[in-house]
Amino acid sequence: MAEIETDRSDLRIEMNELSPVVRELTVEIEAKRVDAAFSRTVQELRKQARVKGFRPGKAPASVIKQMYGPSLGEDIERSLVRETLGDAVELASLVPVVEPQIEANLPEEGKIFRYTARIEIKPEIELPDLDALSGTRPIVAVGEDEVLTELEKLREQRAEWIEEPEETVAENGHQVTIDFVGRIDGVEFEGGKAEGVDLELGSGRMIPGFEEGLVGAKSGEDRELNVSFPEEYGNEELSGKAAVFASRVTAIKRRELPELDDDFAKDLGDFETIGDVQDKIRENLEAERKHASDQKLHRSLLDDVVTRTSFEVPPSLVERQLESQLHQVEQQLRDRIPEADLRARLAQMREEGWDDAKRRVQEALILESVAKSEQVEASDEEIDERLGEMAAAQGVDMKMMTDMADAQGWRPAIASEVVERKTMVVLEERAQITEVEASEEA
Repeated sequence: MAEIETDRSDLRIEMNELSPVVRELTVEIEAKRVDAAFSRTVQELRKQARVKGFRPGKAPASVIKQMYGPSLGEDIERSLVRETLGDAVELASLVPVVEPQIEANLPEEGKIFRYTARIEIKPEIELPDLDALSGTRPIVAVGEDEVLTELEKLREQRAEWIEEPEETVAENGHQVTIDFVGRIDGVEFEGGKAEGVDLELGSGRMIPGFEEGLVGAKSGEDRELNVSFPEEYGNEELSGKAAVFASRVTAIKRRELPELDDDFAKDLGDFETIGDVQDKIRENLEAERKHASDQKLHRSLLDDVVTRTSFEVPPSLVERQLESQLHQVEQQLRDRIPEADLRARLAQMREEGWDDAKRRVQEALILESVAKSEQVEASDEEIDERLGEMAAAQGVDMKMMTDMADAQGWRPAIASEVVERKTMVVLEERAQITEVEASEEA
């Protein structure tokens, strides 16, 4: 433990290095300052206290001390720590990454008050040679068959259902309109009755046996469907039960696909020819794959730089990252799965997620260190540009987005995001990048 040199007569500070990222400060406050804190606190309490037999503000100090008991010492402890911790941390040249943890006994009049502060700090990171980093970038390629596949999907989305003649027999691929009533042991059950339901045969939308039982029916025909609900069905009251559905087919329709011509292209939007549509499909696919390729390149670069960089991670930063990940999952799944299942999943994530959270903190600290060494910063123009991207993505006015950013204090976070993006570009420019076929990815 080393004493911190200072010209302060009221404070004595010693620092102990518990690990590369944890320091323990022992702070001693002279008895004179402790007594002053007692006097000040008792005087403030005296103004508020209502003591029988004494006028407001006139109760003796001894009565006030007896009246408030241990809580008086707790108030003075908090006050002394609050007044001195910032100075002690500054004198020790420390920058805490989280709120320091304090341990102390209650202060006593006429005695030195001592407390310890456990302080986590950022690690000193020795970066590897950035020119020696390596990464892999999947080649972005879009085949003509993939464009045609997407075009066919658009065609199917705009298909029309044309009613068939009455004598038509229903087959898989037909859409049938049906009325039905379901019964279990001859009794109708809740949710088992409907009219005018459109159902594509072969879609697998209904429970096993239901759609199969309608194959071969004609419009106007009644069918009795004997089926069983799956054991894992969502409704426990129906799970595994045998049911009979009295059904009537009221219409049979066939899917009719539009022609792949220029008229179809114009119906899709701002296109003149089917070639324009194909060009747009290709452009979108290339943009998606470019983004995915960039993400995989970044992952390979981060994997390499983490492997080449060794440092200890502040545990509180990992805990905070893990809590953030758990909070995001909880927000996504709340009201979507039962509460008991949500709690179980979060508990499992808490138990198994430490390594992932630690890795994310490692990557963030390394990128921060690279940004500092390479003097990467975010200009106001770059922050505004990012806000513009967010506004466009959310379909809101740019001024509205900037006003929200200013009101909610988003700009520092946006600046950090911009710096991280630019830092990844630095790694890309410095590292040795190998292009690989998508099928060759590890």
